[in-house]
Amino acid sequence: MAVKHPELNFPPIKLAAIERDGKPMVFDTIRKSYVVLTPEEWVRRHVVEFLISHCHVPRLSITQEYPVNINSTAQRADIVVFDSQARPLMLVECKAPDIKVDRSVVEQATRYNMVVGARYIILTNGLKHYCFELTAEGYRQILHFPQYE
Repeated sequence: MAVKHPELNFPPIKLAAIERDGKPMVFDTIRKSYVVLTPEEWVRRHVVEFLISHCHVPRLSITQEYPVNINSTAQRADIVVFDSQARPLMLVECKAPDIKVDRSVVEQATRYNMVVGARYIILTNGLKHYCFELTAEGYRQILHFPQYE
């Protein structure tokens, strides 16, 4: 199974991969199952491992495909990290490497966060990352991934 995905702006990771019905699958250590390795999933796997290894997020504090109800429409945030009191701390929106992180992605994440209420929003396509902190004045960009508190 030779699937070529671009090198991302994250440290390299090791993935357990198989092929099922002609599709490449990787083991998701959070959901404890194999998932189809799409370009967006490639980014998500890297983000999850980075949050654990570099931001010190406990694996059990990470939820993926978190349900968000917007105007009676079921949506899903890619990743939500909860703090030690089970309050949303970070909302992460992942895009495939060929998708530009533009205003529409920012608007999508801030809509989701009106429901979720996380302190931080992270937007990434694996190549470029944007981090924001929600303050009393609104969102302000920060220049680093937030650390788990």
